Amino acid sequence: MCELLGMDCNTPTDIVFSFTGLARRGGATGPHADGWGLAFFDGPAARVFIDPQPCALSPLAAFLREHPIKTLQSVAHIRRKTRGRVRLANTHPFVRELWGRHWVFAHNGTVKGAKTLPLRGRFTPVGQTDSEHAFCWLLENIAHKFKTPPADGGELSGSIAKWAGKIAEHGTFNFLMGDGSTLYARCDTRLWHIVRKAPFSTASLEDEDVTVDFSAVTTPRDRVAIVATRPLTKDERWERGQPATMWVFHKGALVDTLASGAPSEKALRILASERGAPVSDR
Repeated sequence: MCELLGMDCNTPTDIVFSFTGLARRGGATGPHADGWGLAFFDGPAARVFIDPQPCALSPLAAFLREHPIKTLQSVAHIRRKTRGRVRLANTHPFVRELWGRHWVFAHNGTVKGAKTLPLRGRFTPVGQTDSEHAFCWLLENIAHKFKTPPADGGELSGSIAKWAGKIAEHGTFNFLMGDGSTLYARCDTRLWHIVRKAPFSTASLEDEDVTVDFSAVTTPRDRVAIVATRPLTKDERWERGQPATMWVFHKGALVDTLASGAPSEKALRILASERGAPVSDR
């Protein structure tokens, strides 16, 4: 399947360190060679780069690693296709407008029954993936229930978690979705996060010989949340997501963890195997 990477911060930050590790998994240290994408927010607008080439070999990916772009929120994806051909239209992350803001979405997994979810017509897929169809259905539900941005962010988060759980009834639904202000991250089978804040330490990538001393490039007030399908560093403590839960991040902080449907048998098997325990011991 694919791999996800998200960043949410309280001060503009570049994602070069984490993206360098993810890029290596896109056709070098990993098999996710069917395209990649990276989105940066600048206020309500997202600057989105997508490429159907393997990320590890892409000149565009190399350019973005060599030319840092600071942002408060970013979403990245490396693809290993299950549904839809290798082409630009099927490359994540996908972007749509709602309430005068861009919303960006990237998915890991296969939702075989996604296209049975009815669309009303405002949001229409460009490609053939189950992922983009699920994203359109999710946005249609949000737009239908909330004509304007709700004053209570908790009500919106709760609704997204509920509808995401409905989609997950049709298959595996790990995703990242953000609007430049709030980042939603749902764990179905695998998802990890870390919040870097003072006192900052040194971190080394798993997939590349790169080490950064964050204390030398941050201020004491900085806070950065990183979400990934698998931990990107080997010397930091990452927190594993529980199946059928959704994290909500704002300004680099984890502000809520919500139930989102029911854990699938596949998710429970994976969790049990990673803990070295039989499923019946859960």
